[in-house]
Amino acid sequence: MGERQPHHLHLHLPPRPTSHRRFCPSLSNRPSLTLLRVIGFLPTKLLKKPEAQMEASDEERPLIHHLPPQEQCSKYTCDGTVNIDSKPALKQSTGNWRACFFILGVEFTECICFYGVSKNLVTYLTSVLHESNVDAAQNVSIWIGSCFFTPLIGAFLADTYWGRYWTVVMSILVIILGMIVLTISASPLFLNASFYNGGISRLTVYLGLYLFALGTGGIKPNIPAFGADQFDDANPVERVTKGSFFNWYYFSINVGSLLSSTVVVWVQDNIGWSVGFAGPMLLLGFGLAVFIAGRRVYRYKKLGGSPLTRVLQVLVAAARNHRLNLPDDSSLLHELPGVSEGDYRTQHTNQFRFLDKAAILSDKNCTPAAPSSPWRLCTVSQVEELKMLLRTFPVWASLVGFFMVTAQMTSTLIEQGVAMDGRVGRFTVPPASLATFDVVAVLVLIPVYDAALVPLARRATGRDRGVSHTQRIGVGLALSAVAMAYSAMVEARRLAAAAAGSTPMSIVWQVPSFFVLGAGEVFAVIGMLEFCYEQSPASMKSLGTALVQLAVAVANYLNSGMLRVVAAATARGGGGGGAGWIPDKLDEGHLDYFFWMMAALSVLNLLQFLHCSIRFRGNNTLSS
Repeated sequence: MGERQPHHLHLHLPPRPTSHRRFCPSLSNRPSLTLLRVIGFLPTKLLKKPEAQMEASDEERPLIHHLPPQEQCSKYTCDGTVNIDSKPALKQSTGNWRACFFILGVEFTECICFYGVSKNLVTYLTSVLHESNVDAAQNVSIWIGSCFFTPLIGAFLADTYWGRYWTVVMSILVIILGMIVLTISASPLFLNASFYNGGISRLTVYLGLYLFALGTGGIKPNIPAFGADQFDDANPVERVTKGSFFNWYYFSINVGSLLSSTVVVWVQDNIGWSVGFAGPMLLLGFGLAVFIAGRRVYRYKKLGGSPLTRVLQVLVAAARNHRLNLPDDSSLLHELPGVSEGDYRTQHTNQFRFLDKAAILSDKNCTPAAPSSPWRLCTVSQVEELKMLLRTFPVWASLVGFFMVTAQMTSTLIEQGVAMDGRVGRFTVPPASLATFDVVAVLVLIPVYDAALVPLARRATGRDRGVSHTQRIGVGLALSAVAMAYSAMVEARRLAAAAAGSTPMSIVWQVPSFFVLGAGEVFAVIGMLEFCYEQSPASMKSLGTALVQLAVAVANYLNSGMLRVVAAATARGGGGGGAGWIPDKLDEGHLDYFFWMMAALSVLNLLQFLHCSIRFRGNNTLSS
């Protein structure tokens, strides 16, 4: 690959003043901790600002000083990755797209399983378990929320104990176990058994579902992070290619979703649920075998300790030191004096100043009995790691609103489709299969975005990725509002046709809703995945991508609660005895009002996002 080229801004770190160690000289002998990095770049001119102006410009300062390149980087990767034998990874024989093909393959098979269950789950719960529309929609939202909450567990295990590779392997085995339980619960032998009753059926189904949710928690945060690990950020070519990886990662997800929405859903509706569960399970087993076969071409990140522990240490130390006064000179805060080869030094910023108290040196935290307790004294770099995560919160909160809209594709939009005419020519389209058009939008727009829009935007803006994260995510949020407004108009027209006794509206009228939501995902979801990976400290990459999954979880939990509240609050008669907006018979309700409410919330969400973008303009975290 040739010699390592400059990684935007390389700065030699000057030695820190000795005054910051005057309280406790023994601190200079502490072992060096692994310091973390965040992907963020800054125009050189900002470094020339006088000291008096720096406090007002914290958001524009570089968060990381990168160490100078080393000679050995011409042969090996420069980001500290190793091969399967824990030796430095060779550039020519590991990583890059040669490794990503295996990683994307297992992601593809896992998505067929996940969407093969989720796309048609509301139908399974209403037709087989005989749950009501509201109960089924609520239970689907809770289950999907759980699938996107467990990634916090998977990210913790990967970053702290198992590493991404082994976390993925173990998680797939748990998913396969859950699919086996689901297949058995839906088999004719089980359903026709003498001991069968509704209680046993529900118990078995939900046992399989939540085993699946536990297993998928190790896949969702670690596959994108593991794939991004295959590209060396120090190499400018690989750094740009990594941006394409996130596009094609989401592309593979949606190819799996497409097959699930068409083939798997058709098998479930026309052949049987047990066959519809068993087929994806066998395919996932094959994907696991392929993933393991590629283990010698992967690049592996070294474990950096528990990220959650490091975060808690800062919070506890800041609380313990809350009565101490912060020094005016930030160089008096504690930092490790030496920088070992391969480390990164995180620069101090003035945001969230109360957290800086975790790094105040005093007689209390420098006693001989506990000269280096991280629960009493943290380094500036460790404090800045937590600040990096906090800076992502405004964007993360906006994504929760976006995912509350996309959650309608597995709940209210399917129920709307059930009330419409599913005949298209000689075929009858299952309502769950309408999600195919969400996938089609993604599959069409990702290649267009990657091959056409990015090069054009790159020439116009000079950015490697073409547009900023905020621009990309903002477009997706706007499209979610458009989709909900359109769905509301379709439902109003459907209700008018039903009241007049006219021919039911064709299910084809739902297609634009799904297509626009798919376009929104191309912008908002992929932009957020790349944003969270790049803006997370180096040993918290899995945790960073897990934040995207957590946004999906929170959104689905909120959607579940909102459905219940709306159904109860809008029921006529005070006690919930009326029809309300979302009754079992939609012709008696007003689902259009619910969609209008979602459109209004989406607009408010977009305005909140734009406000945060303007407020943090120039902030490296938001505009990179």
